Amino acid sequence: MEQITQPASFEITGTTSRVQDKLRKSQPLYCKSGPLDENIFCDQSPRLVYVGDPKRTNERFEFSSNEIRTSKYTMLNFLPKNLFIQFHRVAYLYFLAIAALNQLPPLAVFGRTVSLFPLLFVLSVTAIKDGYEDWRRHGSDRKENNREALVLQSGLFENKKWKHIQAGEIVKIFADETIACDMVLVGTSDPSGIAYIQTMNLDGESNLKTRYARQETALVVAEEGINSGLIRCEQPNRNIYEFTANMEFKGHKFPLSQSNIILRGCQLKNTEWAIGVVVYTGQETKAMLNSAASSAKRSKLESHMNRETLWLSVFLLTMCSVVALGMGLWLERHKEQLDTLPYYRKRYFTTGKNARKLYKYYGIPMETFFSFLSSVIIFQIMIPISLYITMELVRLGQSYFMIGDKHMYDSSSDSRFQCRSLNINEDLGQIRYIFSDKTGTLTQNKMEFRTASIYGKKYGAFSSAAASPSDTSVSGVPGMTFVPRKRWELKSPVDVDFLLSELLHKNSDRDDKIAAHEFFLTLAACNTVIPILNQSISLGSLMHSVELDAEAIDYQGESPDEQALVAAASAYGYTLFQRTSGHIVIDINGEKLRTGVTTHSIDGGELEKGAVVKEYGKVRLLISGTDTVGGRVDRVAVAADWTLPLLMSISNKMWTLHLMLDVLGLHEFDSVRKRMSVVIRFPDNSVKVLVKGADTSMFSILAKVLDGNDDIQTETQNHLSEYSSLGLRTLVLAARDLTGAELEDWQQKYEDASTSLSDRSAKMRQTATLIECNLRLLGATGIEDKLQDGVPEAIESLRQAGIKVWVLTGDKQETAISIGLSCRLLTTDMQQIIINGTSEQECRNLLADAKSKYLVTSECCGGQSFKLKKEAASDYLEIPNDTASVNFESWNPEEDMSSSSLALIIDGNSLVYILEKDLESDLFDLATSCKVVICCRVAPLQKAGIVDLIKNRTDDLTLAIGDGANDVSMIQMADVGVGICGQEGRQAVMASDFAMGQFRFLKRLLLVHGHWNYQRVGYLVLYNFYRNAVFVLMLFWYILCTAFSATQALTDWSSVLYSVIYTSIPTMVVGVLDKDLSHKTLLQHPKLYGAGHRQESYNLQLFWLTMLDTLWQSLVLFYIPLYTYKNSTLDIWSLGSLWTISVVLLVNMHLAMDIQRWVFLTHVAVWGSIAITYACMIVLDSIPLFPNYWTIYHLAASPTYWLTILLILIVALLPRFLYKVVYEMFWPSDIQIAREAESIRKRKNLEEKLDHSS
Repeated sequence: MEQITQPASFEITGTTSRVQDKLRKSQPLYCKSGPLDENIFCDQSPRLVYVGDPKRTNERFEFSSNEIRTSKYTMLNFLPKNLFIQFHRVAYLYFLAIAALNQLPPLAVFGRTVSLFPLLFVLSVTAIKDGYEDWRRHGSDRKENNREALVLQSGLFENKKWKHIQAGEIVKIFADETIACDMVLVGTSDPSGIAYIQTMNLDGESNLKTRYARQETALVVAEEGINSGLIRCEQPNRNIYEFTANMEFKGHKFPLSQSNIILRGCQLKNTEWAIGVVVYTGQETKAMLNSAASSAKRSKLESHMNRETLWLSVFLLTMCSVVALGMGLWLERHKEQLDTLPYYRKRYFTTGKNARKLYKYYGIPMETFFSFLSSVIIFQIMIPISLYITMELVRLGQSYFMIGDKHMYDSSSDSRFQCRSLNINEDLGQIRYIFSDKTGTLTQNKMEFRTASIYGKKYGAFSSAAASPSDTSVSGVPGMTFVPRKRWELKSPVDVDFLLSELLHKNSDRDDKIAAHEFFLTLAACNTVIPILNQSISLGSLMHSVELDAEAIDYQGESPDEQALVAAASAYGYTLFQRTSGHIVIDINGEKLRTGVTTHSIDGGELEKGAVVKEYGKVRLLISGTDTVGGRVDRVAVAADWTLPLLMSISNKMWTLHLMLDVLGLHEFDSVRKRMSVVIRFPDNSVKVLVKGADTSMFSILAKVLDGNDDIQTETQNHLSEYSSLGLRTLVLAARDLTGAELEDWQQKYEDASTSLSDRSAKMRQTATLIECNLRLLGATGIEDKLQDGVPEAIESLRQAGIKVWVLTGDKQETAISIGLSCRLLTTDMQQIIINGTSEQECRNLLADAKSKYLVTSECCGGQSFKLKKEAASDYLEIPNDTASVNFESWNPEEDMSSSSLALIIDGNSLVYILEKDLESDLFDLATSCKVVICCRVAPLQKAGIVDLIKNRTDDLTLAIGDGANDVSMIQMADVGVGICGQEGRQAVMASDFAMGQFRFLKRLLLVHGHWNYQRVGYLVLYNFYRNAVFVLMLFWYILCTAFSATQALTDWSSVLYSVIYTSIPTMVVGVLDKDLSHKTLLQHPKLYGAGHRQESYNLQLFWLTMLDTLWQSLVLFYIPLYTYKNSTLDIWSLGSLWTISVVLLVNMHLAMDIQRWVFLTHVAVWGSIAITYACMIVLDSIPLFPNYWTIYHLAASPTYWLTILLILIVALLPRFLYKVVYEMFWPSDIQIAREAESIRKRKNLEEKLDHSS
């Protein structure tokens, strides 16, 4: 079958540069920061580091010292710099402008000191906090910079402080020590040059990583040390997962990569010592460059809140204009009477030197202008600047409870829920689309080798055959008895197919035997996993003459697929147990030799007595041994015409054969080629290239069969389809022999590409095409990746909640469909629309045919059709009109759910043409009409392109969830990004807004915490608008009754403390703790989540209703006291005291009416704030210097005072109370019905308990 390979490269280079630009703006994960240049990979000369010569290294360019500085301030610049940073906040500039206006004599509405109090208070608290934090940073910096490391000086390693280490110096570190700077590894205590490091301080991963010293330097370091050489590396950058460099050493030039560098902050583990050459120091290390915070996202509700804030600004300017205009007209009308009327006067009334002089009168125009500015000062809290600070504190409290939720703790990975962004908590309650990766997100990413297709024959381990009896020979060697051995004990056992095992042990030259041998040799060799050997463990009794010992072995690698494949090869007798940068060692002796004959050690390559010749494919291997126990000998043995370098080990009378293979080059897997290859030189000097990869990229590079009838390839493809339908992950394996000319040509280009400092990846891909062609098909593998616990239930609940779940995966289409069925994303009754186009025109036709067949309307045909489509997809609840007859106990909102039956399956090849052409709108129309969308074989940027498609064309909120580095772009593009702490590292977690251990926790995160957070923050915003507006409108009515004079009845301190102390605490407590429904109800009825989609807690209609209610309450608040004391002798300060306590009581009672869940802290906050208000008023009224001296004592003694307050509360809140009652009785929302059902259920349970106890 001919495959088109060109689009594979296009999907990386061509897929939506728009997406790349957005990702670069949203989160510059791999960009340099600080004083360094941004374009680190383009048109820059490399950094030259002379090994052991820091003076020469730094003489041309003065590189950064190794001293780090995380602190912001010094003693001299603290005050100006801190104030400069703080005034970057618009809120502080607003407060500053208001305070500055109040300092002008004509505008001194408040006392000058009092007006500065809120701003000075906030600035002082923030400065103290910043100063304390920076003081701690200074201490941490000093401790870090003064640590010591061993640095090569004058031929000896001597201690040197970290801050004095320079680029080019040679540093030695010991086990469990922290690495002082970024260093290229040149030697370790392990002869093979391997070192193990823990990168927890850098990326949070606790598992050990393997780093290599190049063999060219490791051997020299072990023998004589190193003090020369030249390293050319890229300029400093933030990418901790890549490193591009090369090294010249003793006339040789070889490449360096990420596996050869150890980074600052990591720790050396399980390695006695390591030696490295410093390349980056101090602020230029990758750890320090990554310390910069990423740009923050902003929630949808906050964006809408800014719209309402703009309306409040209009109200503010309108009120100020009314006051100014009214004042101007009043002055014009009474300009001849100003000396005899209240509120205004032109001249002093007193006698003496000021008698009859002008008294602060600037003429009507200026007085009108000053009146406008004075009104701005008085009405300043109409703009709820403090709301932003309140929201930050509330979100912090919400995050605390999300992190502490024990139901979102994953015991298997020991990971708690993480809130990495505090700005978008409420967005979790309005998610409409979820874009999910498959592997490691929906599945466990713990791979198990299940089946294989070798040379056109299918083998499976589903029913593991029993091992052959111990007295039966399966070697085919006469006179000798072999039993299957257990030389290596895997951490996770692998089921073995007996027929396949027997094939591998047959003495045969058949093609299927050779293919099976090369198949498992490819599994063992073509990978980047690291074998970890432990002490031998006995599997037999010490009383027996023969013991069966096994050496425990485990494999570590970045890919769970590779670990599973290498473990499977070991189970079948091909055990990778040693890896260096230059060679690998594979144990291919699959049996234990039991013999009673006397044997002698090998001497100089002669065939000794007792030797056994055994055949593996066409290669004849010599197995020989000695009775020496515990010895280890390296010899050259000869069998036939083939010379083998044998690394022979003896363990309890058992010989094993270790085959040492030279690794000439490795082309790692990438998303363009979708395959991996390794070039191996065998002991007979033959060279093979071993390749594994995705079927779409492998069948196109197989050798063509002359007669065109390749039964093996056909059978393999059939097997692949079968494996995919079972949900297995598949890989195709192939190999070929390289001729001397081909090898020489490839080696030359490989060396040039691997040592290149620019476009190394592209050059390596071009080099790989020289050898990844005309391959011989060996077979295919099937690996099972089981679903995570609770995934089907979670997806079902999310869909019932009106959330569309799209799966974006790199797996085959059949595998994706199978997993979709397993996790209940797809159902058997769905109509599957499959788009597999290989050209633009074909994709256009497929989309058009699907739209016409299923009557899908275009977005351009009008917004109404799309709106109806959205509503149909949401499956909103049907609320019975006759709510009185609703049976709350049996109420189930999941009944009568609509059942749209379309599912779209599209591959990455088609997306290449669709996302880059004018077909995006067609895809959008079709995809949004489907209940399920599965995108398979997609590249990372295509995942981001799909997310961007929805973000650009709808107002719906998107959430992307994944676990690997290939999901980072999708996570960054979505409105909310969630990372899974999985098996593929923590790149996704580091780029996410929230992180969790399992996909099933997403159900609780959205349906419970998302719903709570949205409901809380929505109410918080509306309540803050109301709280400030009712206070301002009360002042506005007073000014209208005092000839527009901008005078106040409230004291300066009452106005200042109203928002800061009197009413702030209850708002925050309710915003953190209030719950409209229990978590059980929300999980039991997922469709309640639709309240967020319908914006029930915060919308423009609610805003205007709140403002109308505010207008009514402010009128009641002002006029009831005014008319109650109209004919009394009560002074203005006493009336102001009454207004102060009344407004505090009113807004708190308003809040109390809306609280859904009363807990101890809620009672303390609400009633405590009222008590604090009274306490503050008593204190302020007890100060003789204030004009309101003793007013509270006179008022409180009168019953009229208390009756007035009670009347205000009843009249002001009565319309709101009646509205709530009528609305809940005749037009109840889903939330209100659910609350009623909860109440009835609780009452019933309580009655049952009482009956039971009685």
